[in-house]
Amino acid sequence: MKNTMKERWIGLIAGLICNAFGNALSIAGNMGSGVWSASAVNLHNWTSISLGVLLFGIGVINALTNQVLIHHWDGKRFFGEVLFVMFFGTFVQYFVRWFDSIGVNTAPIILRLILSCTGIALFCVGISLYQRANIVMHPNDDTTNILRFMYLKGNATASQLLDFMPPLIVCAIAYFPTGRIDSINLATLFSIICNGFIIAAADRHIWPHLKHNFKTKTATTTE
Repeated sequence: MKNTMKERWIGLIAGLICNAFGNALSIAGNMGSGVWSASAVNLHNWTSISLGVLLFGIGVINALTNQVLIHHWDGKRFFGEVLFVMFFGTFVQYFVRWFDSIGVNTAPIILRLILSCTGIALFCVGISLYQRANIVMHPNDDTTNILRFMYLKGNATASQLLDFMPPLIVCAIAYFPTGRIDSINLATLFSIICNGFIIAAADRHIWPHLKHNFKTKTATTTE
C-alpha cells in the first residue's frame, strides 16, 4: 500500500465528515443537491420519516445491490458500507438541523445557490479522500465503480448516468402524493456536470500525499 494505515484512516474519517457536511449544506440551501440526497429529501417530505433513517436505508439498499452486482457475497464489503452509511446519515441529519438553525434555509436565493454549490464541492472533496484511502466508502460510490469496471468497459460517464436513474425515479414517484420536488434545482445540474471534475481536482490538490490505495487485482477499484 502507498500510505500508512494511520494516514488512510485519517483520509477515511475526514472524507466521511466532509461528505456529510457538504451534503447537509446543499440540502439546507435547497437549491439542489446530489441526486441520491435529493431522493432522501423527497421521501422525507412524503413519508415524514427522519432524513437520517432514510439515508441509512438507501445506503443499505445500495450495499445489497453491490453484492448482487459483484455476483458473490463479500461480508467485509457489505458490513463496512453499512457502518459507513450509519455514521453518514447521522452526521447529515445533525448538520442539516444546525444549518437550519442558523438560517441557511431562509437566506436569499443567490446565497442559497452559492452555499448549495459549495456543499456539492465539499462532498466531492470528501469522496476523493475516502476513495483514495480505500478502507471503506459509501456504497453508492462503490456502485458507480462496479458499474464502470464490471459492466461498462471503464466508461465513467455512463456509470454516473446509470447510477442517477433510480434516485430520479424516486423523486418523480414522491412528487405525485406531495405535489413538490425539493433539492432538485440549479445546483443539481452543477453536481451532475462537475462532480467528476471536482473529484479529480481534489485528487491532485487536496492532500496529494494521500494516494489511491487500491489493489490492482480488484476489478472494481477506483483510479
